[in-house]
Amino acid sequence: MAAKIFTGISLLANTRETSGFVRGNQLATLPSIKNAYIIIENDTIAEIDVMENFRFSKGDFSMADDTIVLPTWCDSHTHLVFAGSREEEFIDKIKGLSYAQIAAKGGGILNSAKKLNAASEDQLFNAAWKRLEEVSKLGTGAIEIKSGYGLSVEGELKMLRVIKKLKEKSPLKITSTFLGAHTFPIEYKENHRKYIELIIHDMLPVIAREKLADYIDVFCENGFFSAHEMRTICEAGKKYGLKPKLHVNQLNSIGGIEAGISLDALSLDHLETLTENEVEILGKFKGASTLLPSAAFFLRMPMPPARNLINAGAAVTLASDFNPGSSPSGNINFVISLACIQMKMLPEEAINAATINGACAMEIEQDYGSISVGKKANLIFTKPVPSLAYLPYSFGSNLIDKVMINGTFI
Repeated sequence: MAAKIFTGISLLANTRETSGFVRGNQLATLPSIKNAYIIIENDTIAEIDVMENFRFSKGDFSMADDTIVLPTWCDSHTHLVFAGSREEEFIDKIKGLSYAQIAAKGGGILNSAKKLNAASEDQLFNAAWKRLEEVSKLGTGAIEIKSGYGLSVEGELKMLRVIKKLKEKSPLKITSTFLGAHTFPIEYKENHRKYIELIIHDMLPVIAREKLADYIDVFCENGFFSAHEMRTICEAGKKYGLKPKLHVNQLNSIGGIEAGISLDALSLDHLETLTENEVEILGKFKGASTLLPSAAFFLRMPMPPARNLINAGAAVTLASDFNPGSSPSGNINFVISLACIQMKMLPEEAINAATINGACAMEIEQDYGSISVGKKANLIFTKPVPSLAYLPYSFGSNLIDKVMINGTFI
């Protein structure tokens, strides 16, 4: 197959020589090449440099004048497999009902669980496939997908099998996370121990045997799972090789951060509600501090304190939290705009957080997350734009011209 060669690129953004979490003040540095070219062989980036060093190569040439080329987004926190929308709860929120009030009347996660358990595996796969196609056209090239709407042995395994099938059939890089501990089913509301035993003894062994998950997650929150319960579940998961990626501090601070760090979590996600001490702790945490601004936006909650976390030295990461209840969108472009507009992140910081740090939060940074020789050719080609900052600035416009996955335009 002939090499694909793109010349005259106004900016190649995030051209890193090394891969790893970008932390604190380093987030503001986005290595880039102006007036660049890129050569792609098969599904891999073979060469990048400035145009003045370009020597004629045999291949298919394309001019990319006034185009910015970025690595595709690495969305490290989603609930993309679900059975139905929840716009009726959207109306309830407009009328003033709280998240807790909606859950108390059978809404929220339990609503999604009811719909999911009534859906077939094929129905779930087909709906999720359409969502994957949608987010890929918006620039997402790698994505984590969680279970958590089954809340039963059959339902959770069904979700994870759908995710496994998506992994096998989609060109996108997909990682899977077991989130059986999303909430307590109604029948276990007064018997937490029994449901936790169901997770540990009935779900985890099958998940391990069928290789259905890469990670384990728990929703650590008042009214859901305590830090102690989270620890019990994660320690069981770790025996099967599942690293923790955890929901903590969305609504309350109940010790989830400290417990997550002691469990050697890969990422701690949400973080809308943080004390000064917790910000300091996250500044030293070696994993990802994953922020989900579109969820805070949709729920009208205060935004996570991104600037405080960056100043403390944290590895701030951005993800969409795509789910039917609190963030019904997988558009990372909007997430980046929210991060800049509402959390005062610089465009460079937001792009790093949604690319290389997102890749690290899925442990795929050796192949994804930056435009580097030897990595997968997963690239976003923008329409003509005046600058990098124009991308988050013009938040209502679709500025993506083409998306390349594994060396092929989709």
